[in-house]
Amino acid sequence: MELLPRLSSRDSALWVKRDDQTSLRYGGNKVRKLERLLSEAKRRGVARIVTIGAVGSHHVLATGVYARPLGIEVEAVLVPQPRTPHVVMNLRADLAQGVKVLPATSFAHAGVRVASRLGRDAYFIPVGGSNRLGALGYVDAARELAAQVRAGQMPEPDLVVVTLGSGGTAAGLAAGLLEEMQTVVLGVTVSDPAWVVEHMGRSLAHACLKHATHREGRAAKVEPRLEWDRRYLGRGYGQATPEGERAMAVAAESGLTLDPTYTAKTFAAALDRVAAGKHKTILYWHTLSSAPFEPLLIDAPEEAAIGPELAKLFR
Repeated sequence: MELLPRLSSRDSALWVKRDDQTSLRYGGNKVRKLERLLSEAKRRGVARIVTIGAVGSHHVLATGVYARPLGIEVEAVLVPQPRTPHVVMNLRADLAQGVKVLPATSFAHAGVRVASRLGRDAYFIPVGGSNRLGALGYVDAARELAAQVRAGQMPEPDLVVVTLGSGGTAAGLAAGLLEEMQTVVLGVTVSDPAWVVEHMGRSLAHACLKHATHREGRAAKVEPRLEWDRRYLGRGYGQATPEGERAMAVAAESGLTLDPTYTAKTFAAALDRVAAGKHKTILYWHTLSSAPFEPLLIDAPEEAAIGPELAKLFR
Protein backbone atom coordinates (compact mmCIF):
# COMPACT_ATOMS: atom_id res chain seq x y z
CA MET A 1 0.00 0.00 0.00
CA GLU A 2 1.39 3.41 -0.91
CA LEU A 3 0.05 6.92 -0.48
CA LEU A 4 0.68 9.20 -3.47
CA PRO A 5 0.85 12.59 -1.72
CA ARG A 6 1.84 14.56 -4.83
CA LEU A 7 -1.27 13.34 -6.62
CA SER A 8 -3.64 13.75 -3.69
CA SER A 9 -5.72 16.84 -2.98
CA ARG A 10 -7.03 18.54 0.13
CA ASP A 11 -10.29 16.64 -0.22
CA SER A 12 -9.13 13.29 -1.65
CA ALA A 13 -6.14 11.11 -0.76
CA LEU A 14 -4.91 8.86 -3.57
CA TRP A 15 -3.44 5.51 -2.60
CA VAL A 16 -2.16 2.66 -4.78
CA LYS A 17 -2.37 -1.08 -4.22
CA ARG A 18 0.83 -2.46 -5.71
CA ASP A 19 -0.37 -5.63 -7.39
CA ASP A 20 2.37 -4.95 -9.91
CA GLN A 21 4.58 -6.53 -7.23
CA THR A 22 2.68 -9.79 -6.74
CA SER A 23 5.71 -11.66 -8.09
CA LEU A 24 9.33 -10.84 -8.82
CA ARG A 25 9.11 -13.04 -11.90
CA TYR A 26 5.96 -11.60 -13.48
CA GLY A 27 3.43 -9.70 -11.41
CA GLY A 28 0.12 -7.98 -11.98
CA ASN A 29 -3.46 -9.04 -11.41
CA LYS A 30 -3.26 -12.23 -13.49
CA VAL A 31 -1.09 -13.90 -10.85
CA ARG A 32 -3.89 -13.91 -8.29
CA LYS A 33 -6.28 -15.55 -10.76
CA LEU A 34 -3.73 -18.11 -11.91
CA GLU A 35 -2.97 -19.14 -8.34
CA ARG A 36 -6.37 -20.86 -8.28
CA LEU A 37 -6.67 -21.73 -11.96
CA LEU A 38 -3.31 -23.47 -12.27
CA SER A 39 -3.89 -25.32 -9.02
CA GLU A 40 -7.06 -26.72 -10.56
CA ALA A 41 -5.27 -27.62 -13.79
CA LYS A 42 -2.58 -29.42 -11.81
CA ARG A 43 -5.21 -31.23 -9.73
CA ARG A 44 -6.81 -32.51 -12.92
CA GLY A 45 -3.49 -33.70 -14.26
CA VAL A 46 -3.93 -32.11 -17.68
CA ALA A 47 -1.18 -31.86 -20.25
CA ARG A 48 -2.38 -28.65 -21.90
CA ILE A 49 -4.05 -25.36 -21.11
CA VAL A 50 -6.08 -23.77 -23.89
CA THR A 51 -6.75 -20.08 -23.46
CA ILE A 52 -7.69 -17.01 -25.45
CA GLY A 53 -6.85 -13.31 -25.63
CA ALA A 54 -5.68 -10.41 -27.74
CA VAL A 55 -2.18 -10.59 -29.19
CA GLY A 56 -0.79 -8.38 -26.41
CA SER A 57 -2.63 -10.22 -23.63
CA HIS A 58 -0.99 -10.06 -20.20
CA HIS A 59 -3.09 -13.05 -19.17
CA VAL A 60 -1.66 -15.24 -21.94
CA LEU A 61 1.88 -14.25 -21.05
CA ALA A 62 1.35 -14.86 -17.33
CA THR A 63 -0.18 -18.25 -18.08
CA GLY A 64 2.86 -19.17 -20.15
CA VAL A 65 5.23 -18.01 -17.43
CA TYR A 66 3.60 -19.99 -14.63
CA ALA A 67 2.31 -23.11 -16.42
CA ARG A 68 5.68 -24.00 -17.90
CA PRO A 69 7.37 -24.91 -14.57
CA LEU A 70 4.40 -27.20 -13.84
CA GLY A 71 5.05 -29.14 -17.05
CA ILE A 72 1.81 -27.94 -18.62
CA GLU A 73 1.84 -26.71 -22.22
CA VAL A 74 -0.06 -23.56 -23.16
CA GLU A 75 -1.98 -23.07 -26.39
CA ALA A 76 -3.30 -19.55 -26.89
CA VAL A 77 -5.79 -18.45 -29.52
CA LEU A 78 -4.98 -14.79 -30.17
CA VAL A 79 -7.00 -12.10 -31.95
CA PRO A 80 -5.72 -8.85 -33.50
CA GLN A 81 -4.92 -5.73 -31.48
CA PRO A 82 -3.44 -2.34 -32.41
CA ARG A 83 0.33 -2.59 -32.66
CA THR A 84 2.39 -0.92 -29.95
CA PRO A 85 5.91 -1.72 -28.73
CA HIS A 86 4.35 -3.18 -25.56
CA VAL A 87 2.08 -5.50 -27.57
CA VAL A 88 4.95 -6.71 -29.76
CA MET A 89 7.09 -7.34 -26.69
CA ASN A 90 4.34 -9.40 -25.06
CA LEU A 91 3.95 -11.62 -28.12
CA ARG A 92 7.69 -12.16 -28.35
CA ALA A 93 7.72 -13.11 -24.65
CA ASP A 94 4.83 -15.53 -25.22
CA LEU A 95 6.88 -17.35 -27.82
CA ALA A 96 9.91 -17.38 -25.55
CA GLN A 97 7.84 -19.15 -22.86
CA GLY A 98 6.92 -21.84 -25.35
CA VAL A 99 3.31 -20.71 -25.81
CA LYS A 100 1.81 -22.21 -28.96
CA VAL A 101 0.07 -19.29 -30.67
CA LEU A 102 -2.99 -19.96 -32.83
CA PRO A 103 -4.04 -16.79 -34.67
CA ALA A 104 -7.71 -15.94 -35.20
CA THR A 105 -9.29 -13.10 -37.12
CA SER A 106 -11.90 -12.24 -34.47
CA PHE A 107 -13.30 -13.46 -31.16
CA ALA A 108 -16.00 -15.33 -33.08
CA HIS A 109 -13.32 -17.13 -35.09
CA ALA A 110 -11.34 -17.63 -31.87
CA GLY A 111 -14.24 -19.53 -30.34
CA VAL A 112 -14.15 -21.99 -33.22
CA ARG A 113 -10.39 -22.44 -32.89
CA VAL A 114 -10.64 -22.96 -29.12
CA ALA A 115 -13.34 -25.61 -29.58
CA SER A 116 -11.12 -27.48 -32.01
CA ARG A 117 -8.32 -27.67 -29.44
CA LEU A 118 -10.30 -28.88 -26.44
CA GLY A 119 -10.05 -32.47 -25.29
CA ARG A 120 -9.72 -34.68 -22.23
CA ASP A 121 -6.06 -33.69 -21.83
CA ALA A 122 -6.83 -29.93 -21.90
CA TYR A 123 -8.05 -27.38 -19.37
CA PHE A 124 -9.75 -24.29 -20.75
CA ILE A 125 -9.10 -20.86 -19.20
CA PRO A 126 -11.27 -18.03 -20.59
CA VAL A 127 -10.11 -14.59 -21.66
CA GLY A 128 -8.34 -12.78 -18.83
CA GLY A 129 -8.65 -15.82 -16.56
CA SER A 130 -12.09 -14.43 -15.73
CA ASN A 131 -14.34 -17.27 -14.71
CA ARG A 132 -15.64 -17.75 -11.18
CA LEU A 133 -12.56 -19.65 -10.02
CA GLY A 134 -10.20 -16.99 -11.35
CA ALA A 135 -12.27 -14.14 -9.96
CA LEU A 136 -12.21 -15.75 -6.52
CA GLY A 137 -8.53 -14.83 -6.49
CA TYR A 138 -9.74 -11.27 -6.11
CA VAL A 139 -12.10 -12.18 -3.32
CA ASP A 140 -8.86 -13.28 -1.64
CA ALA A 141 -7.30 -9.94 -2.59
CA ALA A 142 -10.23 -8.01 -1.07
CA ARG A 143 -9.77 -9.87 2.19
CA GLU A 144 -6.07 -9.05 2.05
CA LEU A 145 -6.92 -5.37 1.65
CA ALA A 146 -9.36 -5.52 4.57
CA ALA A 147 -6.64 -7.04 6.74
CA GLN A 148 -4.25 -4.24 5.75
CA VAL A 149 -6.87 -1.64 6.68
CA ARG A 150 -7.43 -3.30 10.05
CA ALA A 151 -3.66 -3.30 10.58
CA GLY A 152 -3.59 0.47 10.02
CA GLN A 153 -1.65 0.41 6.76
CA MET A 154 -4.22 2.74 5.15
CA PRO A 155 -7.70 4.12 5.91
CA GLU A 156 -10.70 2.24 4.60
CA PRO A 157 -11.08 3.40 0.98
CA ASP A 158 -14.33 4.98 -0.11
CA LEU A 159 -13.60 4.03 -3.71
CA VAL A 160 -11.42 1.41 -5.39
CA VAL A 161 -10.60 2.21 -9.04
CA VAL A 162 -9.61 -0.82 -11.10
CA THR A 163 -9.40 -1.83 -14.76
CA LEU A 164 -12.42 -3.61 -16.25
CA GLY A 165 -10.99 -5.68 -19.08
CA SER A 166 -12.59 -9.12 -18.77
CA GLY A 167 -14.47 -8.52 -15.53
CA GLY A 168 -12.86 -10.92 -13.08
CA THR A 169 -10.72 -8.50 -11.06
CA ALA A 170 -13.47 -5.94 -10.44
CA ALA A 171 -16.02 -8.68 -9.76
CA GLY A 172 -13.91 -10.46 -7.16
CA LEU A 173 -13.05 -7.21 -5.42
CA ALA A 174 -16.68 -6.11 -5.25
CA ALA A 175 -17.80 -9.45 -3.84
CA GLY A 176 -14.96 -9.66 -1.34
CA LEU A 177 -15.20 -6.06 -0.15
CA LEU A 178 -18.95 -6.40 0.33
CA GLU A 179 -18.16 -8.91 3.06
CA GLU A 180 -15.58 -6.66 4.72
CA MET A 181 -16.09 -2.92 4.18
CA GLN A 182 -18.33 -0.20 2.74
CA THR A 183 -16.05 0.42 -0.23
CA VAL A 184 -17.45 0.95 -3.74
CA VAL A 185 -15.56 -0.60 -6.67
CA LEU A 186 -15.33 1.41 -9.90
CA GLY A 187 -14.50 -0.67 -12.96
CA VAL A 188 -12.99 1.48 -15.72
CA THR A 189 -14.10 -0.15 -18.97
CA VAL A 190 -11.20 -0.67 -21.39
CA SER A 191 -12.66 -3.42 -23.61
CA ASP A 192 -15.52 -3.46 -26.07
CA PRO A 193 -18.38 -4.07 -26.50
CA ALA A 194 -18.60 -2.26 -23.17
CA TRP A 195 -22.01 -3.65 -22.24
CA VAL A 196 -20.77 -7.23 -22.68
CA VAL A 197 -17.76 -6.68 -20.42
CA GLU A 198 -19.90 -4.96 -17.80
CA HIS A 199 -22.44 -7.79 -17.90
CA MET A 200 -19.61 -10.31 -17.43
CA GLY A 201 -18.33 -8.36 -14.44
CA ARG A 202 -21.77 -8.18 -12.83
CA SER A 203 -22.44 -11.89 -13.38
CA LEU A 204 -19.06 -12.88 -11.98
CA ALA A 205 -19.58 -10.67 -8.93
CA HIS A 206 -22.86 -12.45 -8.21
CA ALA A 207 -21.21 -15.85 -8.68
CA CYS A 208 -18.31 -14.94 -6.38
CA LEU A 209 -20.57 -13.56 -3.68
CA LYS A 210 -22.77 -16.64 -3.79
CA HIS A 211 -19.72 -18.88 -3.45
CA ALA A 212 -18.15 -16.79 -0.69
CA THR A 213 -21.28 -16.46 1.45
CA HIS A 214 -23.20 -19.61 0.46
CA ARG A 215 -26.28 -17.40 0.58
CA GLU A 216 -27.77 -16.71 -2.82
CA GLY A 217 -30.02 -13.96 -1.46
CA ARG A 218 -27.07 -11.69 -0.72
CA ALA A 219 -25.98 -11.57 -4.35
CA ALA A 220 -28.38 -8.76 -5.23
CA LYS A 221 -26.66 -6.47 -2.74
CA VAL A 222 -23.54 -6.28 -4.91
CA GLU A 223 -25.26 -3.98 -7.41
CA PRO A 224 -24.84 -0.62 -5.59
CA ARG A 225 -21.23 -1.48 -4.73
CA LEU A 226 -20.03 -2.10 -8.29
CA GLU A 227 -19.98 0.77 -10.80
CA TRP A 228 -18.72 1.17 -14.38
CA ASP A 229 -17.27 4.07 -16.34
CA ARG A 230 -17.00 3.78 -20.14
CA ARG A 231 -15.79 7.32 -20.76
CA TYR A 232 -12.10 6.38 -20.82
CA LEU A 233 -12.38 3.66 -23.48
CA GLY A 234 -11.76 6.09 -26.34
CA ARG A 235 -11.88 4.61 -29.84
CA GLY A 236 -11.82 1.07 -28.49
CA TYR A 237 -9.71 -1.68 -26.97
CA GLY A 238 -6.00 -1.13 -27.34
CA GLN A 239 -6.44 2.40 -28.69
CA ALA A 240 -4.45 5.00 -26.74
CA THR A 241 -6.23 8.11 -25.49
CA PRO A 242 -4.95 11.63 -24.69
CA GLU A 243 -6.18 11.22 -21.10
CA GLY A 244 -4.28 7.97 -20.80
CA GLU A 245 -1.09 9.46 -22.17
CA ARG A 246 -1.29 12.30 -19.66
CA ALA A 247 -1.91 9.78 -16.88
CA MET A 248 1.19 7.81 -17.93
CA ALA A 249 3.35 10.91 -17.62
CA VAL A 250 1.90 11.86 -14.24
CA ALA A 251 2.23 8.32 -12.89
CA ALA A 252 5.87 8.09 -13.99
CA GLU A 253 6.67 11.05 -11.74
CA SER A 254 5.42 8.97 -8.80
CA GLY A 255 7.29 5.82 -9.81
CA LEU A 256 4.44 3.96 -11.52
CA THR A 257 4.74 2.51 -15.02
CA LEU A 258 1.48 2.25 -16.95
CA ASP A 259 0.49 0.74 -20.29
CA PRO A 260 -1.79 2.50 -22.80
CA THR A 261 -4.32 -0.35 -23.13
CA TYR A 262 -5.33 -0.94 -19.52
CA THR A 263 -3.73 0.92 -16.65
CA ALA A 264 -3.29 4.36 -18.26
CA LYS A 265 -7.04 4.69 -18.83
CA THR A 266 -7.76 3.44 -15.32
CA PHE A 267 -5.29 5.80 -13.68
CA ALA A 268 -6.77 8.69 -15.66
CA ALA A 269 -10.13 7.86 -14.09
CA ALA A 270 -8.55 7.77 -10.62
CA LEU A 271 -6.95 11.19 -11.14
CA ASP A 272 -10.28 12.64 -12.24
CA ARG A 273 -11.96 11.25 -9.11
CA VAL A 274 -9.30 12.96 -6.98
CA ALA A 275 -9.88 16.24 -8.79
CA ALA A 276 -13.65 15.94 -8.21
CA GLY A 277 -13.01 15.63 -4.46
CA LYS A 278 -16.13 13.58 -3.70
CA HIS A 279 -14.27 10.67 -2.08
CA LYS A 280 -12.01 11.12 0.94
CA THR A 281 -9.87 8.04 0.27
CA ILE A 282 -9.38 6.63 -3.24
CA LEU A 283 -7.42 3.44 -3.93
CA TYR A 284 -6.09 2.84 -7.43
CA TRP A 285 -5.46 -0.89 -7.89
CA HIS A 286 -2.35 -1.23 -10.05
CA THR A 287 -2.58 -4.37 -12.21
CA LEU A 288 0.44 -4.18 -14.56
CA SER A 289 3.55 -6.22 -13.75
CA SER A 290 6.60 -4.20 -12.77
CA ALA A 291 8.96 -7.20 -12.72
CA PRO A 292 11.97 -6.90 -15.05
CA PHE A 293 10.89 -7.93 -18.52
CA GLU A 294 14.29 -8.80 -19.97
CA PRO A 295 14.40 -12.36 -18.50
CA LEU A 296 11.15 -13.14 -20.30
CA LEU A 297 12.72 -12.21 -23.63
CA ILE A 298 15.62 -14.66 -23.42
CA ASP A 299 15.37 -16.79 -26.57
CA ALA A 300 12.53 -14.60 -27.86
CA PRO A 301 12.42 -14.08 -31.63
CA GLU A 302 12.76 -10.59 -33.01
CA GLU A 303 9.61 -9.10 -34.49
CA ALA A 304 10.88 -9.65 -38.03
CA ALA A 305 11.23 -13.36 -37.31
CA ILE A 306 7.77 -14.12 -35.93
CA GLY A 307 6.35 -14.85 -39.37
CA PRO A 308 3.66 -13.26 -41.56
CA GLU A 309 0.76 -15.25 -40.05
CA LEU A 310 1.39 -13.87 -36.57
CA ALA A 311 2.35 -10.44 -37.88
CA LYS A 312 -1.22 -10.10 -39.20
CA LEU A 313 -2.35 -9.92 -35.55
CA PHE A 314 -0.91 -6.39 -35.35
CA ARG A 315 -3.55 -4.00 -36.63
